Amino acid sequence: MRITLVTPRELGESEISRWRALQEADQAFDNPFLSPEFTLTVGELRDVVRVAVLYDGPDIVGFFPFERYPMGIGKPVASGLTDAQGLVHAKGLDIDPLRLLKDCGLAVYEFDHLVSGQPLLKGRHERHPSPIIDLRQGWERYTETLRHNSGKTYKSTLAKSRKLQRDSGSIRHDYATTGLAPLRTLLSWKTDQYRRTGRTDRFAHKWIVELVERLLATQSDSFAGVLDMVYAGDRPMAGHFGLRTRTTLAGWFPAYDTSFAKYSPGLIHHLAMAERAAESGIEIIDMGRGQKEYKDKLKTAELEVAEGRVARIGPAAGLHWVMRVPVRKTRATVMASPLLLKTADKTLKTYGRLRTVLQR
Repeated sequence: MRITLVTPRELGESEISRWRALQEADQAFDNPFLSPEFTLTVGELRDVVRVAVLYDGPDIVGFFPFERYPMGIGKPVASGLTDAQGLVHAKGLDIDPLRLLKDCGLAVYEFDHLVSGQPLLKGRHERHPSPIIDLRQGWERYTETLRHNSGKTYKSTLAKSRKLQRDSGSIRHDYATTGLAPLRTLLSWKTDQYRRTGRTDRFAHKWIVELVERLLATQSDSFAGVLDMVYAGDRPMAGHFGLRTRTTLAGWFPAYDTSFAKYSPGLIHHLAMAERAAESGIEIIDMGRGQKEYKDKLKTAELEVAEGRVARIGPAAGLHWVMRVPVRKTRATVMASPLLLKTADKTLKTYGRLRTVLQR
């Protein structure tokens, strides 16, 4: 086994084609966050991105994209934004995770959405469900499943959709549009949501806004940014920006105009998006890890992702443990308790309202 470390821009067309072939050969890697295009685009904006290219003799058998920080701290590409992370590799690859870290110049690699089947998972790590909408048997079969599992939600969403049309005009859905104007409308809704709920506004970081715009402009058969907006009459009501491979659409940034809140615009939009996605050949919509009511109502199955770290013994790993692991375990305890989670969410929303008032 031989490992070469490069920046994304140093990858040639043959390496990118091999990466894509390895990804498409294994269903576990069928997520756009694991696509070479995603790492290449982030690498254009962030100097910390690296790719370890793994060779077995003359053959490339894996790609490990990551971000490298001082003291040898490693994180996934665009850490904090992605719902699928890890090494894209040939089936049956056997590599020591500590050897991989050493060759990458890392003391620690921390992850929170590591996909299944990873050589990096040789140890005990927290596992979390990542809900999906399975469209492999078509839209009609999905709606049958939805009626059976979430019949009340499905019927009330259709009823609210009809009422919305009576009140505001016919519903129009622009799926896979590439316009910047609707994207900016969506991002403004998302910023408002972050502030309203007490979360950090990701789009306050210019590089994230530019990343989304560049990904929207990336359109190919194997990878694309997907923006879709639902309109009530002439007014944009709800939308979503995500990424797709040939067959998987990854949920990323959904948001809606709060003036339509009584109509459950998020559910109306997600159903419309799922129908159009199925028509375009999407088989799986990965809604991503995280407990959200709409995910519970719409999901048909779950994937699994892991959270934790791989670390080599040394001062940097020890310092990282002190700074990060107790916080992560506390967060996991809160997320696992419905009462604690509800209390934390309420506290964040109260903070969000106060922050909004103080900023006026």
